[in-house]
Amino acid sequence: MFERWVEGGLLNVLEESGIGCIAFSPLAQGLLTNRYLKEIPSDSRAGKPHGFLKSSQITPEILGRIKSLNEMAEVRGQSLAQMSIAWLLKDRRVTSVLIGASKVSQLEDNLRALKNITFSNDELKQIEKILK
Repeated sequence: MFERWVEGGLLNVLEESGIGCIAFSPLAQGLLTNRYLKEIPSDSRAGKPHGFLKSSQITPEILGRIKSLNEMAEVRGQSLAQMSIAWLLKDRRVTSVLIGASKVSQLEDNLRALKNITFSNDELKQIEKILK
């Protein structure tokens, strides 16, 4: 949701060719989960001194967006992770997402995204407004 870059025209070529796309990092290194809603846990990716996600990337602006998306997910009856995965899977060109679950409970939560991958136009507009 945060990073939407795809090779120019790739999704259209895949659709025309009947080939699916697998999205990677659908939870933005954990940002699109409930993990960072209150603080940066010391055992999290952002809480460690090394790695891709830095604590400095979790700005008040990003945290505000995460909290707004989380509220929206709750209204939908989903976790933030579930809604984020569903948001990707709503596009029929995306056939799967590459998740990095480190616990069985995370995998189970992520799989529940499949229970609701439809979004109303109002929900899509609200997501776009949050992410601008």
